[in-house]
Amino acid sequence: MEKISFSLVSILFWTLTVVAQNGKVYDNLSMESKILDSERKFAIYLPPDYKNSERSYPVLYLLHGAGDDQTGWVQFGEVLHIADKAIKEGKATPMIIVMPDANTGQRGYFNDINGKWNYEDFFFEELMPYVEKTYRIKKEKRYRAISGLSMGGGGTFMYALRHPELFSSAAPLSAYVGPLTMEDFKEYFIDSKDEVYDEEELQNYFNNHNAVSLVNAMEVKKIASIRWYIDCGDDDFLYEGNSLVHIAMKKKEVPHEYRVRDGAHNWTYWRDSLPEVLQFVSQAFHQY
Repeated sequence: MEKISFSLVSILFWTLTVVAQNGKVYDNLSMESKILDSERKFAIYLPPDYKNSERSYPVLYLLHGAGDDQTGWVQFGEVLHIADKAIKEGKATPMIIVMPDANTGQRGYFNDINGKWNYEDFFFEELMPYVEKTYRIKKEKRYRAISGLSMGGGGTFMYALRHPELFSSAAPLSAYVGPLTMEDFKEYFIDSKDEVYDEEELQNYFNNHNAVSLVNAMEVKKIASIRWYIDCGDDDFLYEGNSLVHIAMKKKEVPHEYRVRDGAHNWTYWRDSLPEVLQFVSQAFHQY
């Protein structure tokens, strides 16, 4: 009888230990947005020791691509398994990962030129304050990072470049860096909008939503205040834009990591990228 009891205790202890080593993902959370006049979904990853500790954690904002929503990194990116493994192996520090939905109402992470859909305002004025108040998240720049794939990679570039005071690290993956020329921008924008805009208005919007233009226009000190990890596959159709950002940063002598690996624009590539991203942003969280 004593042997059975001992075995049961051992099994229970082992089970509790395994559970304690696992993080939690909630992929159907929501908040009200006055700016977007709608309920906004988001997913969140909480690290293994979150429930049993009272400490505050660094945060990574992880943005999905076009066609996905807040569940993309959960369902296809396997964020729970990858983050748990990286933390367990000591390659990443325990962190909270926030994954917002940018595919409801209108697709994209930016304010519309006509001011009718201001997603970027929502992100910085409502989402960030909400999650950083609701969860035990450190609020200083050095404990905040951003990453994303494709459309979310574009969001990563623009958010970090336009708000360098807020992020310690940025890791755009296979990023859509914006139309590469003003002609491309006009063709897309005019063909897809009913409104009429003057040249200056279009030019200003283009300059503020193109990563190459932003890098060329910004002070080196501001760009370099962020640790950059740019990653794009050699068979990715967005290779040109990412290469141009890399070249623009090299010309301005902005320190950055630039990775071109074997792969295309798909989840196989991004699942391999995520462990490297978690390790990279953790270096800043640890004050490398």
